[in-house]
Amino acid sequence: LYEYIGKKSALELMEYVDKINLAFGGEGTKLYSTAGSSLKTRCMQNGLHLLDASVRHLGTDINYIVLEHLYDHLKEKIDFHFNCFIDKVEKLDSGYRIYHEDSYYDGRECVISAGRSGSKWMENVCQDLGINTNSNRVDIGVRVELPAGIFAHLTDELYESKIVYRTSKYEDLVRTFCMNPKGEVVNENTNGIVTVNGHSYEDPAKQTNNTNFALLVSKKFTEPFKEPIAYGQHIASLANMLAGGILVQRFGDLLEGRRSTPDRIKSSIITPTLSCATPGDLSLVIPYRQMKSIIEMLFALDKIAPGTASRYTLLYGIEVKFYSARVKLTNELETEGVKNLFTIGDGAGVTRGLIQASASGVYVAQTICARG
Repeated sequence: LYEYIGKKSALELMEYVDKINLAFGGEGTKLYSTAGSSLKTRCMQNGLHLLDASVRHLGTDINYIVLEHLYDHLKEKIDFHFNCFIDKVEKLDSGYRIYHEDSYYDGRECVISAGRSGSKWMENVCQDLGINTNSNRVDIGVRVELPAGIFAHLTDELYESKIVYRTSKYEDLVRTFCMNPKGEVVNENTNGIVTVNGHSYEDPAKQTNNTNFALLVSKKFTEPFKEPIAYGQHIASLANMLAGGILVQRFGDLLEGRRSTPDRIKSSIITPTLSCATPGDLSLVIPYRQMKSIIEMLFALDKIAPGTASRYTLLYGIEVKFYSARVKLTNELETEGVKNLFTIGDGAGVTRGLIQASASGVYVAQTICARG
């Protein structure tokens, strides 16, 4: 987001969004920060980079409360249409028309926030309207699950540590993402493909003995390849084909070149929180380059959190983060050459994460209001 609107404006907007979250049900939640943390030095000493960040943990349960309160506040002022798939966006002389089955809605401005799951849909809209795009990346990896105590010194101080590592083999960037202390691993369905994710909760009664986080390898493709979404979907579909859903494998079994079996999973010191995951072999699914990078990252993390590279550590696959081809935008997040059409959030490649996505929405709303 800051690439478009500047760091100062981006930070101010994210602070504004944080205040809204607190006012609508998030009060009492803790704000974590890397400022002054000795962990930054420890990471650097081991070839890791801990990103500067402030993170307020709401948890899945508190987020539902915030959204419910926001809806109650806005439902008399805004028309909400849930489960309303938009089939087409059409440019008119007076603005825009969006179609849902036999209905349509007109407006002078149109703001699109499709999310990562709508990345392919967003690409189709851009093609229909002649909007220029740049090829974007796809993030492919696994979700790691281990005993909460192994990462406790990190999560107690920072809650979610955003750590980046450049591999020695390929110089690829691998990052931790969506860390869930005492959380659970879950599956999610994205356009018919089952991928893995994680949740955490503020309520102690819902917490587990495990911590989970994603390890993602970012890959940005060059010409002539222009289908990063299809590439990621294909890899995820291989896991679905083999396992009927999500695969899980012990790190030790991966290193030994053997598949995990139900008996090997049961004999581990870690109880999987995603009980429906099928024990198997991730090396049959994840490309060699990404797999080597993930293994290298796990050993790097083991230097700052001993036990990360334990043979009992569980790896779930596949975790994929899709981004649409990056839409060419002005610094007002308006599409270049197509007036009064704005794209925001992760799906358009503008942001990465909930707080940034929310801030981009506020920014566009302020821009439209300022135009009168």
